[in-house]
Amino acid sequence: MSDDEKFMKRAAALAKKGMGWVNPNPLVGALIVNNGHIIGEGYHEFFGGPHAEVNAIGSVLPENKSLLADSTLYVTLEPCSHQGKTPPCTDLIVDKGIRHVVIGMTDPNPIVNGKGIKSLQAHGIAVEVGCLEKEIRTQNEIFVKYITTKLPFVVLKSAMTLDGKIATVTNASRWITGEPSRKLVHQMRQQLSAVMVGVNTVKFDDPILNIRLNKITAQGWKNPLKIIVDTHGRIPLEAKVLSNDPQLTVLATTALANTEKLKSIERLGAQVLLCPVKHNRVDLGFLMQSLGAMDIDSVMIEGGSTLAFSAFQEGIVDKVISFIAPKILGGADAPTAVGGAGFEKMDEAIPLKNIRIKKIGQDVMIIGLIDFVHDHKVIYHS
Repeated sequence: MSDDEKFMKRAAALAKKGMGWVNPNPLVGALIVNNGHIIGEGYHEFFGGPHAEVNAIGSVLPENKSLLADSTLYVTLEPCSHQGKTPPCTDLIVDKGIRHVVIGMTDPNPIVNGKGIKSLQAHGIAVEVGCLEKEIRTQNEIFVKYITTKLPFVVLKSAMTLDGKIATVTNASRWITGEPSRKLVHQMRQQLSAVMVGVNTVKFDDPILNIRLNKITAQGWKNPLKIIVDTHGRIPLEAKVLSNDPQLTVLATTALANTEKLKSIERLGAQVLLCPVKHNRVDLGFLMQSLGAMDIDSVMIEGGSTLAFSAFQEGIVDKVISFIAPKILGGADAPTAVGGAGFEKMDEAIPLKNIRIKKIGQDVMIIGLIDFVHDHKVIYHS
């Protein structure tokens, strides 16, 4: 491993600390290195806060400020050159006299893309681009998808037995997986903007869909937006998602639902989002466009099986994460992770790529990516 890769790995590790706090902004980490020694480091800590380059430069001790001109800035994402919620980072880099910048990847944001690099080069700064680009792009897969399409990055998460069941024949599902897997799912809820379930999951499981963890950072955690897909408005008014932080609940429904009941749901504090009907269900494509317009950059679908198949059918899923427990339930009528009508031919099956497998306690976690075509443009996942 080269020195550049070593320092960029450290910058990427710093960037990871912003997961769940910077959405819909990217994860960015930065280092200031002088003569092989790190003299400053920082990351983008929260949405609207100082960028990674600002925090890294600001962390340099007063006695080391004179070293900046002879130092190299390592940053995972191309520095911005426009005025947003914060001033342009390129101006600060130029002002501090830094003469060498190593960048992990260019910023896919059309407002920035390539402009930050050109700005630095115009001021005589040597710029290198592409150090650990594949790793950095993967780390920012949510941002890459959202900023180029204005659609949320969608993760479909399932927890099943070895024979593919997500509940018993009586719909009992607690608990299929072990505590380590369940803890990891709560961490995922922290990192993504929203969780989404179908109305049957609410009726059978009555989940709260919040985060139940010990304090994981200095900030604690933030609960995700809760999206309930409910074509006919069948959600019980006493459901926990309507009594626990109802302001975080969005009921995605249609004109097929009872108007008076929808008014009652709004009086409880939840938001009702009326969607068109497609295939006798909520139009998931419209729902994703609406969430993107609300600055929701990522969604985790947690249940149920009918919603899962509809999500695949509509091509909204980007990543699949399956937890498989070493248990057998059996039962022809026991629900599986993906239900619905199903595909008729084997060549219609949804292929996964970039497969990763990891043991979580006694369970096995399998992660795979999906490439779909959105508006005739292939969204690239590294």
